[in-house]
Amino acid sequence: MKDPAAFIRANTELLRPPLVPEIVLHLASEIVPIWRKTEEELEAEGIPPPFWAFAWAGGQALARWVLDHPECVRSKRVLDFASGSGLSAIAAMTAGATEVVANEIDRFAIAATLINAKANDVRVTVAHEDLIGRDDGWDTVLAGDVCYEREMSAKVFAWLKQLAARGATVLVGDPGRNYLPQGMTELAVYDVQTTRELEDREIRRTKVWQVTV
Repeated sequence: MKDPAAFIRANTELLRPPLVPEIVLHLASEIVPIWRKTEEELEAEGIPPPFWAFAWAGGQALARWVLDHPECVRSKRVLDFASGSGLSAIAAMTAGATEVVANEIDRFAIAATLINAKANDVRVTVAHEDLIGRDDGWDTVLAGDVCYEREMSAKVFAWLKQLAARGATVLVGDPGRNYLPQGMTELAVYDVQTTRELEDREIRRTKVWQVTV
């Protein structure tokens, strides 16, 4: 079985996301092996698709908002749902959160979050489990890039609305995915530099939303 931490260090570079240069992350780039591997090759090695190896537009926008509006997380307990690389979780701790739980079901993403938190000299708690439907009393919930599939998006947003209804601040970063629900409050718009290896364009117009009830 692959050691996630060793795999991450061997297949990424320490880079600064374009919209959030204050933070460094272990990311894939054109010159590291993981960038050129196909999903089939990774599966043969026992490695799930490495979504954690890229700074996705929604996560970058969400992290930018948090750093620029630290009051949304300062002295609060925060959940970063589907944390990926841990970018938003790290931004929340950098902005003064009391505690941040970075949640993922991919053990490689969990390992990446811990490595990236250490690289930014912050402490992040990780939760390697499915938290959808649970409420641990978080004050703020962050969710970047969670609207890729219709069924999953509906399930996630039903839960996020429940959290918002009981008083949590729920923030979503999304670059215009097909299954983003209606009825949220737009907070900010960013043009996020990306790559055609991931997206259909080099700049994604990306919004930060607040879930309302």
